[in-house]
Amino acid sequence: MEAIRQFVDRMEGWVWASGIPVGDETIPFVVILLLGAGVYFTVRLGFIQIRALGHGFAVASGRYDDPDEPGDVSHFQALSTALSATVGIGNIAGVAIALHWGGPGALFWMWVTAFLGMATKFAEVTLAQVYRDVRERKPDDPMWAGTVSGGPMYYIEKGLGMNWKPVAVFFAALLGFTAFLSGNGVQANTVADVMRDGFSVPIWLTGLITATVVGAVIIGGISRIGKVTGILAPAMAGIYVAAALVILILNWDQVLPSLALVVTEAFNPSAGVAGAGVGAFLVTMMWGVRRGLFSNEAGQGSAPIAHAAARTDEPVSEGVVALLEPFIDTIVICTMTALVIIITSSWDDRFPTHLTFTGGHMSFVEEREDGGFRFFVSAPEQIEVADGAPVATGPGTRRLAWHEVAVDDFYVDAAQTIPFTGTIYPGQNRAVGADGTEYASLYGNAPQNGAPLTMVAFRRGLPGDWGHYIVLLTVLLFGISTAIAWSYYGDRCAFYLFGEKAVLPYKIVFVGMHFLGAIVPLALAWTIGDIFLGLVIIPNLIAVVLLTPKVREHAKSYFQRQPWLQNADVHRRAVDERRGGG
Repeated sequence: MEAIRQFVDRMEGWVWASGIPVGDETIPFVVILLLGAGVYFTVRLGFIQIRALGHGFAVASGRYDDPDEPGDVSHFQALSTALSATVGIGNIAGVAIALHWGGPGALFWMWVTAFLGMATKFAEVTLAQVYRDVRERKPDDPMWAGTVSGGPMYYIEKGLGMNWKPVAVFFAALLGFTAFLSGNGVQANTVADVMRDGFSVPIWLTGLITATVVGAVIIGGISRIGKVTGILAPAMAGIYVAAALVILILNWDQVLPSLALVVTEAFNPSAGVAGAGVGAFLVTMMWGVRRGLFSNEAGQGSAPIAHAAARTDEPVSEGVVALLEPFIDTIVICTMTALVIIITSSWDDRFPTHLTFTGGHMSFVEEREDGGFRFFVSAPEQIEVADGAPVATGPGTRRLAWHEVAVDDFYVDAAQTIPFTGTIYPGQNRAVGADGTEYASLYGNAPQNGAPLTMVAFRRGLPGDWGHYIVLLTVLLFGISTAIAWSYYGDRCAFYLFGEKAVLPYKIVFVGMHFLGAIVPLALAWTIGDIFLGLVIIPNLIAVVLLTPKVREHAKSYFQRQPWLQNADVHRRAVDERRGGG
């Protein structure tokens, strides 16, 4: 098992860490490719994310829907399905991580990433519509089969030619497998952990319930998935945003100063609490970019699969809907999360914490000459503590840290009234007091990170002592909806690779993996999923860049012809007929 872990860690470093060194940091090639492609699409498509934003909302509203056009779901349902996969843990935990490491300025670079990602989403989804596979539904066809299949594997093969088919197969195989991991098992595991820690629900029971829900939805195919996500995605986003808005309204006088802080810190950062003393512009920028890319998934190639199923004969009409995703996901929801964390002063604060020596949050840092810290260093043999404070400090000293932030004071009781004096032995996962008493854990003040940081911010921001339950509820809904959406991504990959006969078995295995993911620790699955996603980004973006002239051709024709005007008349007649007026 250790050999597998080491191999996976090496692969992760190759995919997500190999790049161009700049000072102490390295800009990964994958990040350069994603940002470079976003700039290219933005320029080549004439800033489509600005020109078509309003039209995208109009199309998504359904006012131009024609029920007789080919496809399985409406524009809104396709958008909801894609958002169900993208709006999730990244909006709750990812933003907190960005602020923890990069400070408030990281949010600005998340905005930049989302703006560029809107053009990328438009390009890849338009291509998914152009090259999708559509067939007529037969009376005896099962509902789970669907009539449409599309995505990067189709535009790679059809758009670039049969010589590229091995690349298309590579994409479909990796994304289909990733759907089992990042899009399914990991989501189930997160939900089970939240329900166990927040409500003491056994993980097997949570896994059984969520697997049953996911199975009941996905067995109905994209039509049922679209109907469910069309309700679930707006509901979960609405609850979360409404709670955040309440906090912002209660603290309305701090909103503008917080936004000003975001902009000033983006270019002259003091760094996040974990970047203490660094204040490097590149640190802030890279953490904002990384979390922004993971949040909106532009360029990843997954969302085009959902959008390919939209009911339309105009590919660009779905492209303009797709560019709304990064806007909603990152510019709206992630901004809400970040402002709540900043306004409640949670991002750089420390909280009473149970310091468990065997917990995954404990690490070690080394003090530098400039007053900052070097992260991810090996543990010292022992740490001497006198009256609660580390004895040795200064450059070159290795300190015990929590979420990569050095802990300054140690106590033996949760109330923090009895300072610890003695020796901490990191390699032995214990501390020994001066009187010989052994401790398996200690207490102290430490920062939070990820979802717990967001929970603390909502708990502080809302009146009473229940705000963190909003985050718990949305994590639950996010986890289920993400798994539902990713099941469709995976079964379309199976359909492309093996045909219709593989779809139902894939769905069955997917449900089984969901239950298994809830009850088995999946730390390795996170890493493998990230590796595969990093690998599939490369062929997807290369294909979209090469096919950009096709995107421009369709976009120019669409906006010149304005076919939505005719569709508006058709839609009105269809509505009148349903109401009995036609």
